Amino acid sequence: MAVHFAKDDEDVETHDINVTPFIDVILVLLIIFMVAAPLATVDIPVELPSSSAERTPRPDKPVFLSVKSDLSLAIGDDMVPRASLSAALDAATKGHRDERIFVRADRAVSYGDVMEVMNTLRSAGYLKIGLVGLEARDQSK
Repeated sequence: MAVHFAKDDEDVETHDINVTPFIDVILVLLIIFMVAAPLATVDIPVELPSSSAERTPRPDKPVFLSVKSDLSLAIGDDMVPRASLSAALDAATKGHRDERIFVRADRAVSYGDVMEVMNTLRSAGYLKIGLVGLEARDQSK
């Protein structure tokens, strides 16, 4: 609390908020977060297990894009050349580019080749992509 003496000898109090404790608390919190933030990141490489997540409901008529071991593509049961993949997907989805495309790839297909197919889908305007795999079976039974 500050006291200010007026010229006519009348006591007048000025009301100021003391912000020093507030600044002290903020500085302590800043130091805590600066120390804790680097500890929160994980840089340990691990092998991730297979997924045992619950199945999501399947659409009435899903569109499956299969990548065979020889890198040939098929939509449903129909073989599709890579050059006409966008047109074939437009025909299968009736032009609805917001429909989810389920990508199934053979185990022998490399990760890079699957990503190449997914990049082709993205450049064609299909951004909702689901990856299809086998369910993980419990080995302990």
